[in-house]
Amino acid sequence: MTKIDIVSGFLGAGKTTLIKKLLKEALADTKVVLIENEFGEIGIDGGFLKEAGIEIKEMNSGCICCSLVGDFGTSLREVLDTYAPERILIEPSGVGKLSDVMRAVQEAMADRDVELNSAVAVVDACKCKMYIKNFGEFFVNQIEHAGTIVLSRTDKLNEEKLAACVAMIREHNAKATVITTPWDALDGKDILETIEGAKDLEAELMREVMERRDEHEHHHHDHGEECACGCHDHEHHHDHEDHGHEEHDHEEHDHHDHDHDEHEHHHDHDEHGHHHHHHDADEIFTSWGMETPAAYTKEEIGHILEELDREEEYGLVLRAKGMVPASDGGWIYFDYVPEESSVRDGRPDVTGKFCVIGSQLKEDRLAELFRK
Repeated sequence: MTKIDIVSGFLGAGKTTLIKKLLKEALADTKVVLIENEFGEIGIDGGFLKEAGIEIKEMNSGCICCSLVGDFGTSLREVLDTYAPERILIEPSGVGKLSDVMRAVQEAMADRDVELNSAVAVVDACKCKMYIKNFGEFFVNQIEHAGTIVLSRTDKLNEEKLAACVAMIREHNAKATVITTPWDALDGKDILETIEGAKDLEAELMREVMERRDEHEHHHHDHGEECACGCHDHEHHHDHEDHGHEEHDHEEHDHHDHDHDEHEHHHDHDEHGHHHHHHDADEIFTSWGMETPAAYTKEEIGHILEELDREEEYGLVLRAKGMVPASDGGWIYFDYVPEESSVRDGRPDVTGKFCVIGSQLKEDRLAELFRK
Protein backbone atom coordinates (compact mmCIF):
# COMPACT_ATOMS: atom_id res chain seq x y z
CA MET A 1 0.00 0.00 0.00
CA THR A 2 1.26 3.48 -0.90
CA LYS A 3 1.11 6.12 1.80
CA ILE A 4 0.07 9.62 0.82
CA ASP A 5 1.19 12.55 2.97
CA ILE A 6 -0.02 16.09 2.35
CA VAL A 7 2.30 18.87 3.53
CA SER A 8 0.34 22.12 3.28
CA GLY A 9 1.22 25.59 4.51
CA PHE A 10 0.59 29.20 3.64
CA LEU A 11 2.96 31.10 1.37
CA GLY A 12 6.48 31.15 2.74
CA ALA A 13 5.71 29.03 5.81
CA GLY A 14 8.54 26.60 5.10
CA LYS A 15 6.86 23.62 3.39
CA THR A 16 9.77 23.00 1.05
CA THR A 17 12.31 23.23 3.87
CA LEU A 18 10.34 20.73 5.96
CA ILE A 19 9.98 18.34 3.03
CA LYS A 20 13.72 18.44 2.34
CA LYS A 21 14.41 17.72 6.02
CA LEU A 22 12.05 14.73 5.99
CA LEU A 23 13.54 13.41 2.74
CA LYS A 24 17.08 13.67 4.05
CA GLU A 25 16.66 12.57 7.65
CA ALA A 26 13.61 10.29 7.69
CA LEU A 27 12.88 8.99 4.20
CA ALA A 28 16.32 8.48 2.67
CA ASP A 29 15.77 4.73 2.29
CA THR A 30 12.17 5.03 1.12
CA LYS A 31 10.93 5.15 -2.47
CA VAL A 32 9.31 8.58 -2.44
CA VAL A 33 7.70 10.71 -5.13
CA LEU A 34 6.88 14.37 -4.57
CA ILE A 35 3.94 15.96 -6.34
CA GLU A 36 3.70 19.73 -6.30
CA ASN A 37 0.88 22.03 -7.17
CA GLU A 38 2.14 25.54 -7.83
CA PHE A 39 0.08 28.72 -7.80
CA GLY A 40 1.60 30.88 -10.49
CA GLU A 41 2.74 30.79 -14.05
CA ILE A 42 6.31 29.68 -13.41
CA GLY A 43 7.22 26.61 -11.36
CA ILE A 44 10.01 27.49 -8.96
CA ASP A 45 10.04 24.88 -6.19
CA GLY A 46 10.91 22.11 -8.62
CA GLY A 47 14.30 23.71 -9.12
CA PHE A 48 15.02 23.68 -5.41
CA LEU A 49 13.92 20.10 -4.89
CA LYS A 50 15.88 18.68 -7.80
CA GLU A 51 18.80 18.97 -5.42
CA ALA A 52 17.20 16.23 -3.32
CA GLY A 53 17.06 13.85 -6.30
CA ILE A 54 13.29 13.42 -6.15
CA GLU A 55 11.05 12.94 -9.16
CA ILE A 56 8.78 15.95 -9.55
CA LYS A 57 5.49 16.36 -11.34
CA GLU A 58 4.86 20.09 -11.54
CA MET A 59 1.37 21.32 -12.20
CA ASN A 60 1.10 25.07 -12.63
CA SER A 61 -2.43 26.36 -12.33
CA GLY A 62 -4.16 29.39 -10.96
CA CYS A 63 -6.93 27.28 -9.45
CA ILE A 64 -5.73 24.51 -7.22
CA CYS A 65 -9.11 22.80 -6.89
CA CYS A 66 -9.70 22.43 -10.60
CA SER A 67 -6.20 21.06 -11.01
CA LEU A 68 -6.86 18.55 -8.28
CA VAL A 69 -10.14 17.14 -9.55
CA GLY A 70 -8.85 16.98 -13.11
CA ASP A 71 -5.15 16.88 -13.78
CA PHE A 72 -4.37 15.90 -10.20
CA GLY A 73 -6.08 12.52 -10.39
CA THR A 74 -4.28 11.74 -13.64
CA SER A 75 -0.98 12.74 -12.09
CA LEU A 76 -1.50 10.51 -9.07
CA ARG A 77 -2.26 7.51 -11.24
CA GLU A 78 0.72 8.27 -13.47
CA VAL A 79 2.98 8.43 -10.43
CA LEU A 80 1.66 5.12 -9.07
CA ASP A 81 1.95 3.33 -12.41
CA THR A 82 5.37 4.74 -13.31
CA TYR A 83 7.22 4.67 -10.00
CA ALA A 84 5.23 2.32 -7.72
CA PRO A 85 6.36 4.43 -4.75
CA GLU A 86 6.13 3.47 -1.11
CA ARG A 87 5.14 7.00 -0.29
CA ILE A 88 3.82 10.05 -2.14
CA LEU A 89 4.37 13.52 -0.71
CA ILE A 90 1.94 16.14 -1.93
CA GLU A 91 2.93 19.80 -1.56
CA PRO A 92 -0.15 21.87 -2.43
CA SER A 93 -0.10 25.49 -3.43
CA GLY A 94 0.40 27.83 -0.48
CA VAL A 95 -3.00 29.37 -1.16
CA GLY A 96 -4.89 26.10 -1.52
CA LYS A 97 -7.48 24.84 0.93
CA LEU A 98 -6.34 21.66 2.67
CA SER A 99 -9.89 20.32 2.76
CA ASP A 100 -10.03 20.49 -1.05
CA VAL A 101 -6.72 18.65 -1.36
CA MET A 102 -7.80 15.92 1.06
CA ARG A 103 -11.10 15.42 -0.74
CA ALA A 104 -9.43 15.32 -4.14
CA VAL A 105 -6.98 12.65 -2.95
CA GLN A 106 -9.83 10.59 -1.53
CA GLU A 107 -11.84 10.79 -4.75
CA ALA A 108 -8.94 10.20 -7.11
CA MET A 109 -7.64 7.20 -5.20
CA ALA A 110 -10.91 5.47 -4.37
CA ASP A 111 -10.01 2.44 -6.53
CA ARG A 112 -6.29 2.23 -5.65
CA ASP A 113 -4.35 0.52 -2.88
CA VAL A 114 -3.35 3.74 -1.16
CA GLU A 115 -4.08 5.47 2.12
CA LEU A 116 -4.10 9.10 3.18
CA ASN A 117 -1.42 8.74 5.80
CA SER A 118 -1.25 12.31 7.08
CA ALA A 119 -2.32 15.90 6.52
CA VAL A 120 0.15 18.46 7.82
CA ALA A 121 -0.01 22.25 8.03
CA VAL A 122 3.22 24.23 8.31
CA VAL A 123 2.57 27.54 10.06
CA ASP A 124 4.97 30.48 10.35
CA ALA A 125 4.68 31.26 14.05
CA CYS A 126 5.83 34.85 13.51
CA LYS A 127 3.04 35.64 11.05
CA CYS A 128 0.22 33.48 12.40
CA LYS A 129 -1.90 36.34 13.73
CA MET A 130 -1.41 38.50 10.64
CA TYR A 131 -2.40 35.74 8.24
CA ILE A 132 -5.43 34.65 10.26
CA LYS A 133 -6.75 38.21 10.10
CA ASN A 134 -5.70 38.82 6.50
CA PHE A 135 -6.47 35.55 4.75
CA GLY A 136 -8.46 33.51 7.26
CA GLU A 137 -10.51 31.68 4.66
CA PHE A 138 -7.41 29.95 3.29
CA PHE A 139 -5.03 30.06 6.25
CA VAL A 140 -7.53 28.81 8.82
CA ASN A 141 -8.76 26.04 6.53
CA GLN A 142 -5.26 24.54 6.55
CA ILE A 143 -5.13 24.68 10.34
CA GLU A 144 -8.62 23.24 10.78
CA HIS A 145 -8.00 20.15 8.66
CA ALA A 146 -4.47 19.22 9.74
CA GLY A 147 -3.72 16.29 11.98
CA THR A 148 -0.30 17.80 12.77
CA ILE A 149 0.63 21.48 12.76
CA VAL A 150 4.35 22.16 12.46
CA LEU A 151 5.32 25.67 13.57
CA SER A 152 8.28 27.26 11.80
CA ARG A 153 10.54 30.08 13.04
CA THR A 154 9.63 29.46 16.68
CA ASP A 155 13.21 30.32 17.62
CA LYS A 156 12.41 33.94 16.72
CA LEU A 157 9.64 34.25 19.32
CA ASN A 158 9.72 34.63 23.08
CA GLU A 159 7.74 32.23 25.24
CA GLU A 160 4.77 34.58 25.58
CA LYS A 161 4.32 35.17 21.85
CA LEU A 162 4.77 31.48 21.06
CA ALA A 163 2.06 30.61 23.59
CA ALA A 164 -0.21 33.21 21.99
CA CYS A 165 0.37 31.65 18.57
CA VAL A 166 -0.51 28.18 19.86
CA ALA A 167 -3.63 29.58 21.53
CA MET A 168 -4.77 31.10 18.22
CA ILE A 169 -4.24 27.76 16.49
CA ARG A 170 -6.18 25.94 19.23
CA GLU A 171 -9.18 28.17 18.56
CA HIS A 172 -9.44 26.51 15.17
CA ASN A 173 -8.12 23.02 15.90
CA ALA A 174 -8.18 21.66 19.44
CA LYS A 175 -7.08 18.13 18.56
CA ALA A 176 -4.08 18.42 16.27
CA THR A 177 -0.56 17.77 17.49
CA VAL A 178 1.38 21.07 17.43
CA ILE A 179 5.16 20.90 17.02
CA THR A 180 6.73 23.98 18.63
CA THR A 181 10.38 22.93 18.99
CA PRO A 182 12.77 24.64 16.52
CA TRP A 183 13.47 22.34 13.59
CA ASP A 184 17.22 22.45 14.00
CA ALA A 185 16.80 20.79 17.38
CA LEU A 186 14.72 17.95 15.96
CA ASP A 187 15.62 14.99 13.79
CA GLY A 188 13.41 14.47 10.76
CA LYS A 189 12.54 11.01 12.10
CA ASP A 190 11.06 12.57 15.23
CA ILE A 191 8.90 14.86 13.12
CA LEU A 192 7.74 12.00 10.88
CA GLU A 193 6.88 9.81 13.87
CA THR A 194 4.83 12.64 15.33
CA ILE A 195 3.04 13.22 12.04
CA GLU A 196 2.19 9.54 11.64
CA GLY A 197 1.03 9.32 15.23
CA ALA A 198 -1.81 11.65 14.28
CA LYS A 199 -3.18 9.22 11.68
CA ASP A 200 -6.45 8.60 13.53
CA LEU A 201 -7.17 12.32 13.62
CA GLU A 202 -6.52 12.49 9.89
CA ALA A 203 -9.16 9.82 9.35
CA GLU A 204 -11.58 11.69 11.57
CA LEU A 205 -11.01 14.95 9.75
CA MET A 206 -11.31 13.23 6.39
CA ARG A 207 -14.74 11.90 7.39
CA GLU A 208 -15.76 15.42 8.35
CA VAL A 209 -14.54 16.81 5.04
CA MET A 210 -16.45 14.22 3.05
CA GLU A 211 -19.60 14.75 5.12
CA ARG A 212 -19.46 18.49 4.55
CA ARG A 213 -18.77 18.33 0.83
CA ASP A 214 -22.44 18.82 -0.03
CA GLU A 215 -22.52 21.98 2.04
CA HIS A 216 -20.23 23.88 -0.35
CA GLU A 217 -21.90 26.85 -1.96
CA HIS A 218 -20.95 25.83 -5.51
CA HIS A 219 -20.75 22.25 -6.69
CA HIS A 220 -20.93 22.34 -10.46
CA HIS A 221 -19.25 23.76 -13.52
CA ASP A 222 -21.48 25.08 -16.26
CA HIS A 223 -21.13 21.72 -17.99
CA GLY A 224 -22.34 19.89 -14.90
CA GLU A 225 -19.14 18.37 -13.61
CA GLU A 226 -18.37 18.82 -9.94
CA CYS A 227 -15.42 20.91 -8.86
CA ALA A 228 -14.40 21.12 -5.25
CA CYS A 229 -13.63 24.83 -5.44
CA GLY A 230 -16.86 25.89 -7.11
CA CYS A 231 -15.11 27.46 -10.11
CA HIS A 232 -17.36 27.88 -13.12
CA ASP A 233 -14.75 28.57 -15.75
CA HIS A 234 -11.41 26.90 -16.24
CA GLU A 235 -9.97 30.06 -17.76
CA HIS A 236 -8.73 31.97 -14.73
CA HIS A 237 -7.50 35.51 -15.15
CA HIS A 238 -5.02 36.98 -12.72
CA ASP A 239 -6.30 40.52 -13.02
CA HIS A 240 -7.40 41.14 -9.45
CA GLU A 241 -9.72 43.98 -10.38
CA ASP A 242 -11.83 41.78 -12.61
CA HIS A 243 -13.20 39.98 -9.59
CA GLY A 244 -14.46 43.08 -7.87
CA HIS A 245 -13.01 41.95 -4.58
CA GLU A 246 -12.94 44.47 -1.79
CA GLU A 247 -9.62 46.19 -1.16
CA HIS A 248 -7.66 45.63 2.01
CA ASP A 249 -8.40 48.05 4.82
CA HIS A 250 -4.80 48.78 5.63
CA GLU A 251 -3.63 50.14 8.91
CA GLU A 252 -0.62 52.41 8.87
CA HIS A 253 2.45 50.43 9.72
CA ASP A 254 6.20 50.41 9.40
CA HIS A 255 7.38 47.55 7.23
CA HIS A 256 10.60 47.33 9.20
CA ASP A 257 8.89 46.97 12.57
CA HIS A 258 9.19 43.30 13.48
CA ASP A 259 6.24 43.41 15.84
CA HIS A 260 3.77 41.77 13.49
CA ASP A 261 0.79 42.84 15.57
CA GLU A 262 1.02 46.11 13.62
CA HIS A 263 0.90 44.26 10.30
CA GLU A 264 -2.77 43.41 10.17
CA HIS A 265 -4.89 44.06 7.09
CA HIS A 266 -8.54 43.25 7.54
CA HIS A 267 -11.06 41.58 5.32
CA ASP A 268 -14.68 41.26 6.39
CA HIS A 269 -14.65 38.23 8.68
CA ASP A 270 -16.62 36.89 11.61
CA GLU A 271 -15.42 36.43 15.17
CA HIS A 272 -13.74 33.14 14.32
CA GLY A 273 -11.59 34.70 11.61
CA HIS A 274 -13.62 33.28 8.72
CA HIS A 275 -14.72 35.40 5.79
CA HIS A 276 -18.41 35.82 5.20
CA HIS A 277 -17.95 34.88 1.54
CA HIS A 278 -16.13 31.94 0.05
CA HIS A 279 -13.46 32.84 -2.47
CA ASP A 280 -11.29 30.96 -4.89
CA ALA A 281 -7.58 31.52 -4.54
CA ASP A 282 -7.29 33.49 -7.75
CA GLU A 283 -9.92 35.99 -6.58
CA ILE A 284 -7.62 37.17 -3.80
CA PHE A 285 -4.10 36.13 -4.77
CA THR A 286 -2.32 36.97 -7.98
CA SER A 287 1.02 35.82 -9.26
CA TRP A 288 3.61 37.40 -11.49
CA GLY A 289 6.81 35.89 -12.77
CA MET A 290 9.21 35.74 -15.66
CA GLU A 291 12.14 33.82 -17.07
CA THR A 292 15.40 35.57 -17.90
CA PRO A 293 18.96 34.76 -18.95
CA ALA A 294 20.19 37.96 -17.24
CA ALA A 295 22.88 37.71 -14.56
CA TYR A 296 22.59 39.47 -11.19
CA THR A 297 24.83 40.19 -8.23
CA LYS A 298 23.79 39.24 -4.71
CA GLU A 299 23.66 42.95 -3.91
CA GLU A 300 21.19 43.56 -6.74
CA ILE A 301 18.98 40.72 -5.59
CA GLY A 302 19.18 41.95 -2.00
CA HIS A 303 18.05 45.41 -3.09
CA ILE A 304 15.13 43.93 -5.04
CA LEU A 305 13.97 41.95 -2.01
CA GLU A 306 14.18 45.01 0.23
CA GLU A 307 12.04 46.92 -2.25
CA LEU A 308 9.30 44.28 -2.10
CA ASP A 309 8.45 45.47 1.42
CA ARG A 310 7.09 48.68 -0.15
CA GLU A 311 3.46 47.69 -0.43
CA GLU A 312 2.32 51.03 -1.82
CA GLU A 313 4.75 50.61 -4.71
CA TYR A 314 4.38 46.93 -5.62
CA GLY A 315 1.23 45.67 -3.91
CA LEU A 316 1.06 43.29 -0.95
CA VAL A 317 3.85 40.81 -1.71
CA LEU A 318 3.51 37.67 0.39
CA ARG A 319 6.07 35.44 -1.28
CA ALA A 320 8.84 35.67 -3.83
CA LYS A 321 11.48 33.18 -4.84
CA GLY A 322 13.72 32.44 -7.73
CA MET A 323 17.02 31.38 -9.20
CA VAL A 324 19.17 33.48 -11.54
CA PRO A 325 22.71 33.37 -12.98
CA ALA A 326 25.30 35.23 -10.90
CA SER A 327 27.38 37.97 -12.51
CA ASP A 328 30.60 36.37 -11.23
CA GLY A 329 29.65 32.84 -12.30
CA GLY A 330 27.53 30.32 -10.46
CA TRP A 331 23.90 30.82 -9.56
CA ILE A 332 21.95 32.82 -6.99
CA TYR A 333 18.88 31.43 -5.24
CA PHE A 334 16.59 33.67 -3.21
CA ASP A 335 13.49 33.52 -1.00
CA TYR A 336 11.32 36.30 0.35
CA VAL A 337 8.48 36.64 2.83
CA PRO A 338 7.53 40.04 4.33
CA GLU A 339 10.44 41.54 6.27
CA GLU A 340 12.51 38.39 5.86
CA SER A 341 14.60 37.14 2.95
CA SER A 342 17.56 34.95 2.08
CA VAL A 343 20.06 35.04 -0.78
CA ARG A 344 22.38 32.07 -1.29
CA ASP A 345 24.41 30.12 -3.83
CA GLY A 346 22.66 27.36 -5.77
CA ARG A 347 23.09 24.92 -8.60
CA PRO A 348 22.59 25.94 -12.26
CA ASP A 349 19.13 25.64 -13.73
CA VAL A 350 17.94 25.61 -17.33
CA THR A 351 17.19 29.34 -17.19
CA GLY A 352 16.85 32.10 -14.65
CA LYS A 353 13.33 32.56 -13.27
CA PHE A 354 11.46 34.13 -10.42
CA CYS A 355 7.90 34.30 -9.17
CA VAL A 356 6.06 36.77 -6.93
CA ILE A 357 2.76 35.96 -5.20
CA GLY A 358 0.56 38.40 -3.34
CA SER A 359 -2.57 40.52 -3.43
CA GLN A 360 -3.24 43.47 -5.74
CA LEU A 361 0.22 43.17 -7.26
CA LYS A 362 1.38 45.99 -9.52
CA GLU A 363 2.89 43.88 -12.26
CA ASP A 364 4.35 46.72 -14.31
CA ARG A 365 6.26 47.99 -11.27
CA LEU A 366 7.48 44.48 -10.47
CA ALA A 367 8.66 43.98 -14.06
CA GLU A 368 10.59 47.23 -13.86
CA LEU A 369 12.11 46.25 -10.52
CA PHE A 370 13.37 42.86 -11.70
CA ARG A 371 14.37 43.89 -15.21
CA LYS A 372 18.11 44.13 -15.98
